[in-house]
Order: sequence, then structure tokens, then C-alpha cells
Amino acid sequence: MATLVLTVVGTLVGGPIGGAIGGAIGQSIDRAVFAPKGRQGPRLGELSVQTSAYGTPLPRIFGRLRVAGTVIWATDLLETRQRSGGGKGKPKVTTYSYASSFAVALSARPIRAVRRIWADGKLLRGAAGDWKSDLSAFRLWRGDEGQRVDPLIAAYKGADAPAFRGLAVAVFENLQLADFGNRIPSLTFEVEADAGDVSLLTIAQSLSGGAVAGVSGGVVSGFAASGDSVRGALEGLVAAFGPTLADDGARLRLMAEDEAVWTIPTDDIGARALEARSDPMRVATEQAGAGTLPDGVGIAFYDPGRDFQAGLQQASRHGLALRSERVELPAALPAAQAKRVAETMLARLWRDRMTARVKLPWRWAFLRPGQRVVLPDFAGEWRIVERSVERGVVELTLVALGRPLPIDDAAADSGEAIANPDVVHGETVLVPIDMPMFDEAAPDVPRYWVATAGMSPGWRQAVLAASVDNKVSWTDLGLTAPPALIGSVEQVLAPGSALLMDRIHTINVAMLHEDMWLEAADDDALLAGRNLALVGDELIQFGAVQPLGNGRFRLSRLWRGRLGTEWAMAMHGAGERFVLIERDSLLAVEPGRAALNTSVALLASGIGDVTGPATADMLFRGRNVLPHAPVRLEAEERADGDLAVQWIRRDRTGFVWTDGVDVPMSEAVEAWQIQVMRGELVLRNVTTDVQGWIYDAALRQADGTMQGATFEIIVRQVGVFGPGQPGRVIIPA
Repeated sequence: MATLVLTVVGTLVGGPIGGAIGGAIGQSIDRAVFAPKGRQGPRLGELSVQTSAYGTPLPRIFGRLRVAGTVIWATDLLETRQRSGGGKGKPKVTTYSYASSFAVALSARPIRAVRRIWADGKLLRGAAGDWKSDLSAFRLWRGDEGQRVDPLIAAYKGADAPAFRGLAVAVFENLQLADFGNRIPSLTFEVEADAGDVSLLTIAQSLSGGAVAGVSGGVVSGFAASGDSVRGALEGLVAAFGPTLADDGARLRLMAEDEAVWTIPTDDIGARALEARSDPMRVATEQAGAGTLPDGVGIAFYDPGRDFQAGLQQASRHGLALRSERVELPAALPAAQAKRVAETMLARLWRDRMTARVKLPWRWAFLRPGQRVVLPDFAGEWRIVERSVERGVVELTLVALGRPLPIDDAAADSGEAIANPDVVHGETVLVPIDMPMFDEAAPDVPRYWVATAGMSPGWRQAVLAASVDNKVSWTDLGLTAPPALIGSVEQVLAPGSALLMDRIHTINVAMLHEDMWLEAADDDALLAGRNLALVGDELIQFGAVQPLGNGRFRLSRLWRGRLGTEWAMAMHGAGERFVLIERDSLLAVEPGRAALNTSVALLASGIGDVTGPATADMLFRGRNVLPHAPVRLEAEERADGDLAVQWIRRDRTGFVWTDGVDVPMSEAVEAWQIQVMRGELVLRNVTTDVQGWIYDAALRQADGTMQGATFEIIVRQVGVFGPGQPGRVIIPA
């Protein structure tokens, strides 16, 4: 009915005497403010698909809504080449990455802010303003009439660069496209144009330049007005919320159904023109058949509860609807409100199916479409949808309103939404690890590993660089590995034994965030290498895990000094690092032999590192290529005064020592370095190529170790890259 009222507004301007003049003026208003139907109003799909076609209409956004926008300017793709690899026996690999800068028009009406941004359906920017992919800069021009030219567009276009005043524009600078198949992704934006919900009256006044007044006419969370006419933009809202748009003699007015009611006397029914000779028409009524009306109405809308994805709420009269009418409403509504709109529309269609025409004397010419009247001999009220004045006779076209709409507040469900988790990326935590080998890769290549993670569960990766010349130059190491499980130890771990499971000591570990979880492992899993962790410089394994809450765990059933790190058991301190050693979460770096025994500086820069990259320094000793300390180091004094020293070598490439089988030798040749020490004084240096040494009586007599103070014998296996960790045996006085 609202459309009918809009098309007959022209007959109301000028009063009852100037009907013809009023019709001409009204038609010009209708054409100027509410242009004839052409493209009509927007459809839901138009706001979810990004476009760059010339001539595409730009919507005017009200409230808060998710829109795709239109790309109005873009640069060519910026190509970056990077060479990596080239380690021992490996060729160098050149990889290419691409970035692009572009501008997206969001609204032909000024906006307040842009909240979340999605790229190809995945969250690109979170509600906190954090980015999930890398870019150089993002600028939002809100669409006011005084906005300046974007500096990047000005750099490309020079003096011809437009400022896009009156148009809200988002500018992306050097958005990295690796996550989007090296192309500009399809973007959607959560646009906030107004501080809260907006009424139909506010929308109508903005679109018509203030030519509409009246009641609020309903409230929506967000709305996108587009198309080639104001009428096309408004008629969906008017049909959904039920106000009448009419002329009050001065301007257009939204009228609710609770306006004043006029009672028509019986004597005024059936007025006729003076020259008419036939009997006057009383009241002519007509009722639409039930078969011509829908028994179901569906409202398609944008559901804020589903990240503004399209939703559908339906109403039906008798369960399953055989004849259903679907209305696309480009507005954001809560699901419960959309359900009520559908119920109200369906009830109104059936209530308003009776129409009537009646003629009245000229004194009733003040009546306007949208007002209500009561007719004699007819129950209920009628709404005026059309009025004409000709030769002193006022003719009204009416719709029966009947009883008030019986609307049930039925429960509404938004349904399941495929939503991206909005978690902050967080700052990067960087831990360099110089440790013995834990896998079989490159046993003769000096390596260290880098563990990275974030202070927030949203962290994914960072760009890593290293320097071996006191930070004079940096080498790009590419992207870090996926997040490692990193934390800190809350107490000092006491020394233990590397020979038996430590069932006495426990450690409490606080992980970086609560999404990092540690799990227990049985003995078979421990033997297979599971739950290996770096605590300080000691590698341990843990079998039992007790969650303490808030990302804290108590670890027990410890295997200490794994992979030859028993030397570090006495070097623990409070708050030292904890890293779970997993192959997929560590990045292996091969800095070359020249980097051995030098200081290595690392920096990692992720999306969340807004205050600067994470940094770490390490003295690189290449522990993965150095032999382990020998075990079972013993010294036996013979009757002749000779001292027989024996030991068993260890393999640095194997995790498990199999019983009954001698371990293979990892080094190219067998070589041992032996020192006889008294305190800090070196009494003798010896090298040998066998596992054993006889410290004969003559040498002992010369060194003064036959009698007197305690002395110590230290044995190191010598590898290609230098001596390994020492084994020690103390000879008492």
C-alpha cells in the first residue's frame, strides 16, 4: 500500500481546489525526490561481492553494516624476489612475493569508523584493530567534505589526484598477497556510519534532503541505501515496518497506524457532483480472494549475530506455507526483530485485503492518505490510500484495517554461523636454541634452531633475520616455523641424575597463553622421544602433567640430561625458558662453519610487533656437531703405580642406546683429548685414538700425582668441529 500512496502524492498538493495544479507539482516532487522505478533498491548479494566496474552505484550506509565496497584505484602488483637455501648439497631457491596498494570506496555518506575487515571470507583485521596479514599502512577517509588527498594516491597521480570528498574510502598500502593467491582479495568491511541504531525517519530524511517528516517508522541496526531512486531504497523498509508515507500539505510524512480517527456521518456518504443525474454511489467494497494471498512471508536480512552474513526468518499461517512471499531487506536486524517483521507483514497482508471507495462532500477535502476513518454500517477502521477532489466531490480509496495485528513473540534463532575467531596476533617471543641433535638431519652441518610464538593465541608467523657480524649486516631467514609451545619455569630446578627417572623433583611451567597445552606421556612414548623440552640449557623429558589453570602446569616423572645435556643440570635459575622440542615448530638455521663460537643476533618481526621486532642474542657453539661427554669414566690404580683410565663413547646422532650393541661412531676419526688437572693447573695434555689411557707411574711421578693432593682427569672426544663436552673422574689424595 505504501507504493500506492507514493504514486498518488501528487493529487494532494495544492488543496481541494487546486487539484490539477497540485497534481502537476506532486508529479515533479515524485520524480525529483522519488524517481520512477528503474533499478529499484539494493539486494542482499550486492553488499557481499566486491566490484570495480565503472558506473557501479555506491551505497549510502546507515548504522552498522558489512559491505564489500568498490575498488576505485589500485597500483600494479609489486614483485619481491628472495633467494634462500644453498646449504651443503642444496641449491639456492628463488621465491617471489607480491604486494598491492589500492583504495576501496565504502559509502557515499560519511561514516564514523571501520571495525572488522574480512578478506576472502577470512578475518583480515580484528575488532581490536589488529591485522592478521602484513601491510605497510591502512588509512580511512571518512567521507567529510574537507578531507585531503591520500598521500599515496597523490604520489602516483600527482596534481590530478582526487580527494573523494563526500565518499568514505579505505586505502591499503602494500598489502602482502601471499595469503590470497597473489591477487587482491575480495574484501568486506564492518562499517559504522552512526553511533547506534537508526530509524526509518532518519534514513528517509537523509535520502530525501529533509523532505520527509513524521514518526520514526521502525528502527534497524544498519541499512544500505542504493539504486537510482529514493523510493526504490525506501519501499522495502516501508513495506517491512508498515508506516504510511503521505503528504500533509507541506511535505511528505511518515504516518503510523495510531494517528487520529475521523468518523464519517451517514448523511455525508454518497455525495455527487451538481450536474450528476444518477443516484449517488454509497460505498463500493471489494475483497481479495484467499487464493491470491500468500500464506507465508520470508524476510532475508543481514544478521549481526552471524557477522552480518545473510539470514532468513519466516512466518506462516498454517505451518508449511504453500504460497510464500520473500522480501529482501538490505538492513541489519537482530534475528528476533526480523522474525517479528515477517509475522507483522503476513498479518497485515491478510488484514488489509478488503478495499472500498466512497464519495464525500467537499468539506472532507482536508483528509489525507494515511489517515484513518470510520464508516457507518461497517465495523472497524479504514485507512485512506488515495484521495481525489473533482467538481466539489471528494473520492476516497480505503483499506480495511480490521482488528489490531495479533503478533506472537515467537522465538528466533540466527542459526550456526561459520565465523572466524577474532584473536589478537600479539607480540613475538623469540628463543634461539643451540642444542645437541634431536633428529637425523644434517649430522655434519653446524645448526641452531629458532623457536617462536606469540603472547596471544592469534600469533601465526614472523619474518626472521640473523646477523653474525655484530649487527652490521643482516641475513633474511624467511618466515619462522609455526608457533612453538614456549613458557617459563617458575622455580629453580634442582640438580638430579641422568641415569634414573627423577621422581622427586617437579617443575611448574607458565605458558605464554592459555591456549598452549601440555599432555602426559607413558614410558614407551618417552623412549620414542616424546615430551622433550629445553629447560634452561638442559634437555628433559616429562611423563606426568598436572594442569594448574591459567596456562600453568606442574611437570613430574622427569628424565634428566637428555642428549648429553647432563652438564647443564647444575646451571638452572628462576624464570628460565621452557620450550617443547617438536620438529615442526622449530626453524633450523645453518649459518656456516665460520659462525662457530661467534655471537649470533636474531630479530623477528610479526604483525603484532607494533613497538619493534623481537630480538635475541646467542653465543653459537654448534652443539649439534660436537661429541657428547663419555660415560662410565673410571680410573683404576694398579700395583705398579700405573693408573688405568677407561670410558665408553656416546653417539650424538641417536636418541636411544640399545642394550648389547656398541654405539656407532659419529665422527670421521676416533680421537680423544685427555687432561690431568689439579684445580685450575693443567698438569698434562694427552691425545689418543683409542678408548682408554694408561697414566703410567713414571708420568705420575713427574707430574706429582703419585701422592699428595687430589687431582682430576678430564676426557673429551674430539670431533671435526672441535672437542665435545668433558667427562670427569676425580682421583682422591
